[in-house]
Amino acid sequence: MKFETVIGLEIHVQLKTKTKMFCRCLNAGGNEPPNTCVCPVCLGQPGSLPVINEKAVEFGAMVAHALGGKVTWESKFDRKQYFYPDLPKGYQISQFDLPIVTGGAVKVSVPVEGGKRREISVRIHRAHLEEDAAKLIHADDGNSSFVDFNRGGTPLIEIVTEPDMRSPAEAKAFLQELRLIMRTVGVSDADMEKGHLRCDANVSIREEGTTILNPKTEVKNINSFRSVERALDFEIKRQTKLALDGKPVVILTTRGWDDVRGITVEQRTKEDAADYRYFPEPDLPPLMLQNLAESLRSKIPELPEARRNRFQSEYGFSESDSRTFVDDEALADFAERVMTELQEWVSAKSEGGAHWNASRDTFAKLAAGWILTKLNGIMTERKIDIRILKIKPEDFAELLAMLHKKEVTGPNAYLILEEMAETGADPSIIMEEKNLGVDENTDELALIAAEIIVNNPKALEDWRSGKTNAAQFLVGQMMKATRGKAQPETARQLIEAELKKMR
Repeated sequence: MKFETVIGLEIHVQLKTKTKMFCRCLNAGGNEPPNTCVCPVCLGQPGSLPVINEKAVEFGAMVAHALGGKVTWESKFDRKQYFYPDLPKGYQISQFDLPIVTGGAVKVSVPVEGGKRREISVRIHRAHLEEDAAKLIHADDGNSSFVDFNRGGTPLIEIVTEPDMRSPAEAKAFLQELRLIMRTVGVSDADMEKGHLRCDANVSIREEGTTILNPKTEVKNINSFRSVERALDFEIKRQTKLALDGKPVVILTTRGWDDVRGITVEQRTKEDAADYRYFPEPDLPPLMLQNLAESLRSKIPELPEARRNRFQSEYGFSESDSRTFVDDEALADFAERVMTELQEWVSAKSEGGAHWNASRDTFAKLAAGWILTKLNGIMTERKIDIRILKIKPEDFAELLAMLHKKEVTGPNAYLILEEMAETGADPSIIMEEKNLGVDENTDELALIAAEIIVNNPKALEDWRSGKTNAAQFLVGQMMKATRGKAQPETARQLIEAELKKMR
């Protein structure tokens, strides 16, 4: 018997407003001492009244546009009743039947074996605004717990997907794409490890070929992308074993993910809407959002999928390189400015930009290699970020142009790049000051090639005996002797020419 996995996600995204959802307390994000960002409203004191955070509502409408959903023109808030130590009012202000967002879909590229990827579409069921609960802190002795109310009242948007994912890898890929969308739109930092993005996963299994949705298990306490895959993988195996043993899941339950033990632990049976006794929030007016929704549509920036596609079509980057760039907005901005500078440089040297169209892919491969490998290696070594890098995109483009024109060799270009990262200086000035330009005196280089061969008699004998890699060794010695100023191809040609004289 074969089973198919059915996964839907409920994602809480913390909105980065200055203040909380219904009061003027600072939305501190865990950066202030415990219980210092509180007031009668977020502590649920008698007589206090909530006021809707306008920026949070704007962010909610922006999320609707970014996910391809619809902004509900008349939305409202509701009271969700439950009792827990982290909820001082005894209810949470959320949205029930008129959420701010309905519908939408996110296209996701999922890695598969062989380094390939496949595309899926995850539909959005709804997204609604609400306030966060306070934070419970459990003592190590297991006998006491503490409550930090700083987080209580923080604006959230909860995004609920349709059960469209069929594997832990798909769920992880969706969450990563959603995080990137939230950051691109600017509504959240969406850092999962810091609690800006929290995920509950609804998972069930069914026999292959059927369309019935069996009772789901909600898995909570998933705090990283790695944990998403591990928790779902465990839960799928657990439910599969139960089904094969004739004891399939028959009721809705909630389980918590124990990251240390790598297992899910039963917490309680799952509540439904009736258990929460929703009713309209009497202290807040309904939201009339048609005008707001239309005014925000034009403010949505280029989304990750569109930018990846444009990087391929406009600049000639590969699908893989485009994905790597766009995953980091600042890195993508840097790469785009580099390519724009290169295009302007090439166009200035040719008629009507025809040369750029012919050489675009060559420049894309050159730029991607130097940014993602060499520049990234320097930044990693120096523990710096692209956002504080001293190298200007136009100077980086100039260095690539120098490489393209063969004014500098690859090894010496790397030395120039290191100096640029240190000082932010112009590459042509560094090349001139440190005498790192290409040596084009072939007569002088030929003498050096002959001297290299004479000084390495064993390599000469190896070459004479048919060991072709001996010639490459001699080329390396010549590059070393010229301090990288000889072009590798020129060095190879001269070494081979001298070797033929010594057969």
